[in-house]
Amino acid sequence: MKRILIISVAIFSFLSSSVFAQLKIGYIDSDTILENLPDVKDARQKLDDLIREWQNELRQMEAEYKLKKDDFDKRNLIMTDQTRTEAKKELDELEKKISDFREKKFGTNGEMFQKQDELMKPIQNKIFNVIKEIAEEEDYDYIFDRSGDIIFLYAKEKYDLTAQVLERVKLELE
Repeated sequence: MKRILIISVAIFSFLSSSVFAQLKIGYIDSDTILENLPDVKDARQKLDDLIREWQNELRQMEAEYKLKKDDFDKRNLIMTDQTRTEAKKELDELEKKISDFREKKFGTNGEMFQKQDELMKPIQNKIFNVIKEIAEEEDYDYIFDRSGDIIFLYAKEKYDLTAQVLERVKLELE
């Protein structure tokens, strides 16, 4: 909210100055661009396949844990102290293995985020380069992305550069 307020103040300060009349502002909708690029769909499919594979591995590990835990619970009363201790240790190790796997694959610095970055970074770079080219060619001062935190109260359609950016990125990706 604070960010929106700062942006709003900046825009209104431009409105009050004569400099604003000379500014050329455009906007894009990056969500639309990403939804319409085949390379993004391919990258998302690869990531989804990888996530599905990891989830299957995780489910197998959890099923193994549940099976061993159920067996432990059934035989707990008839086990010797040594067997009980060994079985408990095995369950704890398996639980830690599941937790470590989950963190390694899906944690904040996990492979899922690294793979997403690896797959999407080249596409994002192409999009940003196309935006920069269009901005320089057509002498735009600012280009905003309306799909993020920036809220437009009003924007003329003639300044929407989404289709132009999408078209050029598709050409570059071919």
